[in-house]
Amino acid sequence: MNKNIGNIDKAVRVLVGLVLIALVFVGPQSVWGWIGVPVIAIALFGWCPLYSVLGISSCSKCEKVS
Repeated sequence: MNKNIGNIDKAVRVLVGLVLIALVFVGPQSVWGWIGVPVIAIALFGWCPLYSVLGISSCSKCEKVS
């Protein structure tokens, strides 16, 4: 599991995750806001499974040298 999420990408994901979780408590108060939990977890691990499948990496330091 190589890291494939850069620092800016991590910050955006954490912010989006927190906004989604906040929607559970204020706003529409829907359970869909809990989708923010895995978004934050992905940011904290630094590895996105979808990025791996698509071969994308936003982490310039994490690039493999062939």
